[in-house]
Formats: sequence, structure tokens, C-alpha cells
Amino acid sequence: MTSYSQNYAQDRAEIEDLMARYLFAMDWNDFDAYAECFTEDATLEFAQGSVTGREEIREKARGFKEAVGSIYQDVDGNPAVLRHLLAQSVIRVEGDRAWHTGMWFEMANDGPRTPDGKRFTPTVGTFGIYEDELVREDGTWKFTYRNIRNDFLPGRESPAGNPVTIMDGKAEGAG
Repeated sequence: MTSYSQNYAQDRAEIEDLMARYLFAMDWNDFDAYAECFTEDATLEFAQGSVTGREEIREKARGFKEAVGSIYQDVDGNPAVLRHLLAQSVIRVEGDRAWHTGMWFEMANDGPRTPDGKRFTPTVGTFGIYEDELVREDGTWKFTYRNIRNDFLPGRESPAGNPVTIMDGKAEGAG
């Protein structure tokens, strides 16, 4: 059975805020704010590989967003607008360390126009889970490791087992 410290609600709120800031930064192309979500020596694993270090993460995110603009296009051929959403999340906090797993999906305006021709029909294009490790650094939660699993890409799928059980195993192994 999971137990929660007296500070769990505060820690969880701060970690959820970090995750929201991360998604807003990515979707609005604020690569400085995106990179600040990570520690200096953090590792990010995603569809294009793995990168370590805040500056490398910033530049890889910039390049990824440029590539996405050529992959996702609206019916007029313009880069589609993508918005990432975080669904259910499980967060485990042990002192100044934390682990998170959560389901994400991405919506885009790359569907057909609405019948009146004024808007695009949104589509849910991609989805997966996040596997995260975090630390409290100078009183602020940051990612030290983020693995973005993409259930639609071979080799990047979520694990076959319950992601929460896997996360708990990592936390217990680190203790």
C-alpha cells in the first residue's frame, strides 16, 4: 500500500505545475522555458533518440518542433498546431526525489475543415506514457530523466506491464 507524507499534496502540486509548464513551453515554442524544466545534467529520451544536458535538450526540442512542422500539416499545407495533454498521472515522492508516470496524448488541427469551412477538425494523432525521475533542486522540482514513450512507434511503445508497478519498482530500488 502506498503511503503519503504530510508534504505530499504540496510536492504533487509543484510537480504537476512543472509538467504543465513543460507542455505549454513545448506547444508554444518557448524552448528556454522548456529547457528550464530539466536539471543541468538531465537526460531526455524520445522518438528521435536520447540527449543529455539542458543545452542539448533545448536545441533538440527546437529541432524536433521544426521537423514536426513538416510532418503535421493542415489541409492547406501549413504546419499544424499541436497541443499536448496529460491524462492520469501517478506521482511517488520520497524526500527530494520523485517518480512519475502518466498518459499523454496530442491533438492537432490537421483534420478536415468543418462543414462551414472556417475551422479544422481536431485529431488525436499520437499518444503514450511519460516515465520520469525528478529531484528538488534549490526548492524547485525538475526532471532528471524523462522518457517519452510513443505507443504508435515501433520500439518506443509503453512497457507490457503496468507502468505504475514499474515506476514503484524503480523508486524502491533507488531507496
